[in-house]
Amino acid sequence: MKTPLSLMLLAGSCAVLLGGCMSGPDYEQPEMQMPDAWHQAVQEELDGETPSLQTWWTVFGDETLNDLITRASTNNLNLKTAAARIERAAALRGVSASQYWPDIAGVGGANAFQTAEALTPPGSEQEGMQYQLGLSMAWELDLWGRVRRSVESADASLQASIENYRDILVLLYADIARNYINVRTLQERIDFAETNLQAQAETMELTKNRFDSGLVPALDVSQAELNRSRTASRIPPLRQQLVAAINRLSVLTGDMPYALLKELETVRPIPAAAAGEQISRGLPADLLRQRPDIRRAERELAAQNALIGAKQAELYPSLSLPGTLMLQAVDGGLLSGDAVVYGFGPQLRLNIFNGRRIRSQVDAERAGTQAALHTYEQTVLVALEEVENYMAAYAHERDRIQSLETAAASAQKSVELVTELYKSGLTDFQNVLNMEQALLVQQDALSSSRGAVSLDLVGIYKSLGGGWSPPPEESEK
Repeated sequence: MKTPLSLMLLAGSCAVLLGGCMSGPDYEQPEMQMPDAWHQAVQEELDGETPSLQTWWTVFGDETLNDLITRASTNNLNLKTAAARIERAAALRGVSASQYWPDIAGVGGANAFQTAEALTPPGSEQEGMQYQLGLSMAWELDLWGRVRRSVESADASLQASIENYRDILVLLYADIARNYINVRTLQERIDFAETNLQAQAETMELTKNRFDSGLVPALDVSQAELNRSRTASRIPPLRQQLVAAINRLSVLTGDMPYALLKELETVRPIPAAAAGEQISRGLPADLLRQRPDIRRAERELAAQNALIGAKQAELYPSLSLPGTLMLQAVDGGLLSGDAVVYGFGPQLRLNIFNGRRIRSQVDAERAGTQAALHTYEQTVLVALEEVENYMAAYAHERDRIQSLETAAASAQKSVELVTELYKSGLTDFQNVLNMEQALLVQQDALSSSRGAVSLDLVGIYKSLGGGWSPPPEESEK
């Protein structure tokens, strides 16, 4: 008969011999065929090499924007939620790793008993108290790598949660910049509308004076009033959009809506990159290292791949080492040496029939891994698409601004000239009306375009994954 020590040595030897076995496929990072260069030809300022993507918003040189981003980095609730999820993933990783070790529990109890007199051996107690105190242990040896694959999956999930935090950073900074640019764009559009409203009020007064003098018909006065009222009607929707943008900024910085209304009420220029500012766009292959959503999708693929092995290990025999060490006594005598009771011995278990349950679960994990691979590939393609689209939009909008600036200047000059002609009686009021309407349209379009250029620049940085930097050890690879 083997002693407990010999049984332990036998089980340990089996664990050593089989411990190197790992079920399931080893993970290999997928290789994506990336283009050698960006297809979209962009203006010269997109060819910079040195500016950091980590603090890209500083290219606008706007201290208010910098301050809003600093506040959001500390107070944004989505960031806090993502940080809590990292802590949760780390704790779950600890749960998986705990399976490497035996479960040891202290047990104890006291039971009152009474046996039938006919069944009680002579000299034995027919009734009394039974006490027990000791330890129980259960330990499943990781022969086929089930635990190791589970830990591997948990590690990858933890890394994916870190990438999710970084992705929220990228989106948050871009969202703050977009809303701040919208605030300044709307303020400029409102300013243009109010300036035109004042000019049109003066024109209406001019038509009334000329009508009172019998120089023009009442139609001119009505048209002037129509033009002024139409311009006035454009302002309330712009103000509503302005309030909404400020409220969004307030919430993004972790504050109550309206909290930033007073702070942002002073009109300032639309943020724009300084002339000659270069933008580091890098190569398409850099997205695999820089975009957190791509990195997260890759880590999720690794986590899912490890689950195949964790589930596949259940197809093979499992070896566990249960054991108990107890002190038992009846009516006292618990510390007596004769009261020691123990039990120990390896147990082997093999799933023989379960209606293909385990194999179906393995197939499900394989299918899940294939789906995760396609998700990763799709994430890469969408990232490439975003960069190309924003670069194209930025380049073409800059070209559009030049035409709009010329058009707005020409409209302003035309209003001045046609007004003088109208005062001299050399043209009818319809030409004045047309030019005033054209001026408002062109100035509003110019403001919108200025904002769009800055928004497209934000889009470029966001699509490149700007807002954080990979660890130095990754940058050196």
